[in-house]
Amino acid sequence: MFHLESANASYKDETALTDITLHIPAGQKLALIGHSGSGKSTLLKLLYQQRPKDIALVPQDHGLVNSLSVFHNVYMGQLGRRALWYSLVNLIKPLKKPIEDVKEILHIVQLSDKLFEPVGQLSGGQQQRTAIARAMMQAGNILFADEPVSSLDEQQSKLVMGFLCKRFETVVLAMHDIDLALNYCDRILGLAHGRITLDAPVNNLKRSSLLDVYGE
Repeated sequence: MFHLESANASYKDETALTDITLHIPAGQKLALIGHSGSGKSTLLKLLYQQRPKDIALVPQDHGLVNSLSVFHNVYMGQLGRRALWYSLVNLIKPLKKPIEDVKEILHIVQLSDKLFEPVGQLSGGQQQRTAIARAMMQAGNILFADEPVSSLDEQQSKLVMGFLCKRFETVVLAMHDIDLALNYCDRILGLAHGRITLDAPVNNLKRSSLLDVYGE
């Protein structure tokens, strides 16, 4: 489904990835782990460029419009599969069905009471859950997410991770939390200084192996 062969990438004129060879088959749940600056986000972007129209994306900066409501930000997730006139109507005066669809997803991420609240007035964790809800609105079975639960507490993180891995068939996550990676993914890729240092199925890994990626 996704494939890289001896790939290299730079970011701001500095080498970010070196000699990356990677294949991700359909149906896999892959976690990218490593220190900040190890190349996780760059690798995620490189893979995303292969099939951008097919992937629901949760970027690290959330990519929300702060002046718009939670409803409008979440509804944007399905703009690509709706007629332009229908989307414009809902941006001006939301219809009953789209409101119900968005509320259903917001209930899952525990934001039902924030439906028409401006995103700019939300906490960091609430904004992150809004970005996740927007990804859920997108069609398709592939999710890419960069630190999708970094601002959530333990209970919310488990709730969101469980739903995302159930909702999407193929998942690629850049993350720091090794316990979540072990519990919700089936393959883990460790990165350090832009190179792959670990690539193994979860059932062959111990927590101590992942700590080694962080030098702990």
